[in-house]
Amino acid sequence: MDILDLRILDIVDIVFVALLLYYLYKLVRGTVAVNIFLGIVIIYVAWWLTRLLQMELLSNVLGEFIGVGMFALIVVFQQEIRKFLLMIGSTNFTHNNRLFRHWRFSREEDETKTNVEAIVKACEAMGKTLTGALMVIQKSTKLDFVKNSGDEMNIELNQPIIQSIFYKNSTLHDGAIVIEDNKITATRVILPVSNDRSIPLRFGLRHRAAVGITEKTDALALVVSEETGQISYIKDGEFVMFETNEELIERLKEDLS
Repeated sequence: MDILDLRILDIVDIVFVALLLYYLYKLVRGTVAVNIFLGIVIIYVAWWLTRLLQMELLSNVLGEFIGVGMFALIVVFQQEIRKFLLMIGSTNFTHNNRLFRHWRFSREEDETKTNVEAIVKACEAMGKTLTGALMVIQKSTKLDFVKNSGDEMNIELNQPIIQSIFYKNSTLHDGAIVIEDNKITATRVILPVSNDRSIPLRFGLRHRAAVGITEKTDALALVVSEETGQISYIKDGEFVMFETNEELIERLKEDLS
């Protein structure tokens, strides 16, 4: 009957553990690591049951396995742990939560400095001419570690500038550009490529690079396909669906505010 003697703190504890497992599952969903994650959960549940049933020998064996396995997990889930810690430690966390937005004192704090309309219009124009493009918009995580691979710039953001950079005969068109606030701060940037096997084969290196940088940071990425002219919006390592360019503009403004 002791199991029914639950305190409020016990319920809160269970809820937090459930949320933790849920977010961990979201991080590894669609990757090879999801099978390892499910295997660990099964072993942990089995270990907990053997302790509850006082099966000492099996409990000790599973306990030793879990203890040693923690070091292996750090290696296996290196990318996922990095992404999880980044999500928790992001300084922009409260800004992305709508609950905190109601406590702001002015709407000016809720508006982005980035000329989102110019970015989307440039993507639309480049899509019509099948001009490939890759743009990364910095949020709270600094992108110096990738900016160093390209050419440093300090250009005011506008539609003609974006289109001229990615023009096929331009010396700057290869690689990605980095946008901070309303300035292009780097061009010809080399981004880390994602190894996620769930990305459809029709997407090339531009899309994999966009997924890679958004997996490792809280940046946003826009890709214009050179083959189809389609615009893709990537956030948190995942493709964000939208129906119209107007909807894309609103999503960008919301994610950058």
